[in-house]
Amino acid sequence: MPSPTTDPQRRPATLGELRAAGWASRTVKEELRSNLLARLADDRPIVSGIVGYDESVLPAIENAIVAGQDLVLLGERGQAKTRLARLLVGLLDEAIPVVRGGELNDDPTAPISPSGKAIVDEHGDATPIDWLPRDRRYSEKLATPDITIADLIGEVDPIRVAEGRYLSDELTLHYGLIPRSNRGIFAINELPDLAERIQVGLLNILEERDVQIRGFTVRLPLDLFVVASANPEDYTSRGRIITPLKDRLGSQVRTHYPRTLEHELAIVRQEKQRFVGAEDEPVIAVPAFMEELLAELTHLARRSPEISQRSGVSVRVTVANAEVLEAAALRRAIRLGESVAAPRVSDLGAVVASTVGKIELESVGDDAPEDRIVERLITKALFATFGRVVDIDELDDVVLAFDDGLIIETGERVPSREYVRWMAEIPGLHDAVRRLGTFDVTDGAEEPAVVASAVEFLLEGLHLSRRVNKDRSGAGMVYRR
Repeated sequence: MPSPTTDPQRRPATLGELRAAGWASRTVKEELRSNLLARLADDRPIVSGIVGYDESVLPAIENAIVAGQDLVLLGERGQAKTRLARLLVGLLDEAIPVVRGGELNDDPTAPISPSGKAIVDEHGDATPIDWLPRDRRYSEKLATPDITIADLIGEVDPIRVAEGRYLSDELTLHYGLIPRSNRGIFAINELPDLAERIQVGLLNILEERDVQIRGFTVRLPLDLFVVASANPEDYTSRGRIITPLKDRLGSQVRTHYPRTLEHELAIVRQEKQRFVGAEDEPVIAVPAFMEELLAELTHLARRSPEISQRSGVSVRVTVANAEVLEAAALRRAIRLGESVAAPRVSDLGAVVASTVGKIELESVGDDAPEDRIVERLITKALFATFGRVVDIDELDDVVLAFDDGLIIETGERVPSREYVRWMAEIPGLHDAVRRLGTFDVTDGAEEPAVVASAVEFLLEGLHLSRRVNKDRSGAGMVYRR
């Protein structure tokens, strides 16, 4: 049963008012299950901002929640495991009542902490209550080898002992993160990194609810929904999830990287940084074929035998590459005094630095340094993208112009207006640029910076297709017969 009112000004302020309003307590899993089913009935998504999981990961998570099971999200780095856990908070009620002064988000009708019980026993129906919003009902811990039982479960508080309490007094206990997450979602990231002796301490928390702290046997009927994340066992050698704990966690859901270029690009557009520039700062325009090229680069890296697939190649590679490529285009536009910045093929060298730090090679030798491997992947990505978006037979007139002695020198110092001039003068190039979708659909006008990007893309594609030769010059590249 949901909260008696959603109006913060009219919510009950005491236990008596709460009972009079007809409020009935629900467990966290009952909340999640009920609110999930309501969303499904209304055909609303259970989470927002997650791309590519609609037919794979999300149905498995929905099944686990409806079944009342805790979750283990298993997948390589950068697969939105932590984000998924955090977004599940949206399935909780807007707010729940708690005993004011209670230590463990105590339910006013059934407190579990000694302080919460004492307050209810003393005040009865006059017990003051607070309303805990959903965003404060999520706790998260990154598992590291130095975590102790005291951090997660609790410890005797020496300050309280020094104040005069006896060690036998349960009020001397200071509860850890898990008990303080009562009536909420507790997420623990990279669970295999947690020492096995600490994992053993979680068994009773998840099942029997008996917690022993320094000889105290305290029965805490904790109300939790637990989400753990882990990398596949063949990736991490730092540890494992012990079998009894794995048995108690319920459903194991395998996450994955985006399976299509469209999903990859949707995530990049959602995640990349955006800055509010000065009024006179050039506007950044990224052509679709350059975006697709970056996504193709990441997908090729995920299939490359030279790159370790055990550690994975996350979407963060594509995001970082998009940000760096735009930065390179912006720098050039400012130097050339242009009002629009569009990434060109000649800017692709910038993404080497943003890629090598996010991948791990199977083996590093003098004959295959990281930079060279990434450069080869960039070339392959460009050729694959060119083959998808351009019909090379439609560039025969451009090839004939090179056969007749045409020479073009490109580079970051060449202004965009030069590319526009070449487009107008070289037979067939204008139509090829238009087919790439670089013109304004409303008035048919071309943006010089985007035209420059398209021309370099077409020239490099012709070179990779062995229709045009390319030589490196001091300032850039020279394309000739």
